[in-house]
Amino acid sequence: MSMTAITGARVFDGEKTLGVTTVLIEGGRIASIGGNAPGGSEIVDGSGATLLPGLIDAHVHTSRDALALALRFGVTTELEMQGTNTRDNRAHISEDDAVADVRSSGFGITPPGGHPSELFPEGFRPGPPAGAKPTGPSPLMPFSTTPEEAVAFILQLIERGSDYIKFMVDDGSIEGHPGLPMLDQATLNAGVAEAKKHGMLTIAHALTADATRMAIEAGIDGMAHLFMDQPHTDEIIELITNAGVFVAPCVVLNASMMGITGSDLADDPRVASRLDSDWDKALRSAFGHYPQGKIEDVLATVKALADAGVDLLAGTDASLPLPFLGGLAHGASVHHELQYLVRAGLTPAQALRAATATTARRFGLEDRGRIAEGMRADLLLVDGDPTTTIADSLNTRAVWRRGTRLAPLPQ
Repeated sequence: MSMTAITGARVFDGEKTLGVTTVLIEGGRIASIGGNAPGGSEIVDGSGATLLPGLIDAHVHTSRDALALALRFGVTTELEMQGTNTRDNRAHISEDDAVADVRSSGFGITPPGGHPSELFPEGFRPGPPAGAKPTGPSPLMPFSTTPEEAVAFILQLIERGSDYIKFMVDDGSIEGHPGLPMLDQATLNAGVAEAKKHGMLTIAHALTADATRMAIEAGIDGMAHLFMDQPHTDEIIELITNAGVFVAPCVVLNASMMGITGSDLADDPRVASRLDSDWDKALRSAFGHYPQGKIEDVLATVKALADAGVDLLAGTDASLPLPFLGGLAHGASVHHELQYLVRAGLTPAQALRAATATTARRFGLEDRGRIAEGMRADLLLVDGDPTTTIADSLNTRAVWRRGTRLAPLPQ
C-alpha cells in the first residue's frame, strides 16, 4: 500500500496549531503525525505552507457538479440542508474522490406553500427538466400543518436516509413574502421531540429573532442561519447560549439577502480561475430581498455568540448557479464566510475551527474535521498561514480526499 508523507508544513489540526511536522497518509487515512518520512514514501514538500483538515460547509444545497466545485476549493464535505443526497442516494458520491463527500437532511419539514417555495420565480422548477426520465424514487416532501403530520414524517425521513432533520421556521418576512405559511409552535415542538426520540440531530431554518426563539423553545439542536431582522440583545444571546445550540451564521447568505454581492470574491484571481461563467455570474449577483438589513448588526451578533462560547459553524447556503440565488458559490463561499467571521472579530483559528473540528463534532462526523491518527485523509495544503492571515486559505497548493490527491485544474 502506497504512503504519502507531507513534510515541512505547519499543521493546524482543526483545533490548534501543531507547528511544522510530518503527516503520513496510508490507505486513505492519516497513519501518523511527526517523525521522519518512511523510506519509499511519496514526499510532498509542504515548506512555506499550512496543512489543514479538509473544510466542511455546514449548509448547502448540492449536486455532483457542485460537490466537484467545492472540492477544488478544499471543501471535502458538504452538509446538505434540503436536497436528495440522502444515505441511499449517494453511493456514487461516497466512492468518488473527485468530488466532496456529502450528508443530507432530505427535504425540510414545512407547510404546503411554505419556505422555500417563495424563492423561485413563477414557472421555475428546480431539478431535472419536465419530462425527464426519473433516476430514482421521488423525494419525500414532508409538508406538515399539524403535530400529527410532523410526527408521522419523522420516521419516513429516517427510513429514506436523512442524516438529520431540518425544520423550516419562516414567515417570509425576510424574503419579501410576509404571511408565508409557517409551522406553528405545537407542530414544531412535536416534530423536534419525535426526531430526538429517534436519536436524530435537529436543525432549524430561522431568519428572524422570533423564529429563533420558537426553534429554541422546541428544543432544536442547531440553527442553520443567524437572524438578521434586528440587532442582538443580551436576552437572545443568553437564550441561545443556555440552550447549547450551535449556529451556522451563513453571513454570506445574510449579506446576499441585503443586496451585497460576491463580486469582490469573484474578482480574486484565486477564485476566478476555478469558476465557470455561470458561477461567476451568480457570485456577482445577490438575493437582494432584505435591503433594509445591516450587515454590521449580523457581524456584531456573531461576535457576541462567539464571546458567549456558542459553537459557530461555517456555512454558506450555496445552491444553484442562478442570479436570483446569487452572491454564493460552492467552495469559494466557505472562504468568504471565514473572512466574514474574522471581520466579525473571531481569530483566524476560531474561524478555521468553525469549518473543521467544531462542525464535525456537532454533526457526529467522527472520522473527519481533524488531523489526527486514524482520521480520513481529507486535507488541504495552502501557501502561507491562514491561522494568522485568513485570506491565505484560498492559496490552494493541494487537496486530498481520502488520501487521493485532486488533480490540478488544466491551465
